[in-house]
Amino acid sequence: MDKFGLEMGKFPWQTLEHWPRREDGDYVPPVKLTHCVSNDMEDVMTVNMLEAYGIPAIRVYPGDGVFGKIVLGMSGTGADILVPENMYEDAKALMEAEPDDELQG
Repeated sequence: MDKFGLEMGKFPWQTLEHWPRREDGDYVPPVKLTHCVSNDMEDVMTVNMLEAYGIPAIRVYPGDGVFGKIVLGMSGTGADILVPENMYEDAKALMEAEPDDELQG
């Protein structure tokens, strides 16, 4: 188990199919990229953006967040976004990038 209390076998199978492996065949460990609130779908949009750029990502709901997600459809505690350790810098750069003005207007 890693510091997030996760085992790679508990990841959603769709994410696990695309999760990178090390040379020895083990999965690259996940690291926390950011924490998002869930009430505005920021977590969903962040994961979708990362995956569009080829970076697998997973949402983890801290505390009792999973219960809220099931009952209310959103987690009151938000979601931690995890990415593979070897893709962290690329993911961080995407999160910090400024929007393209041409696409906005």
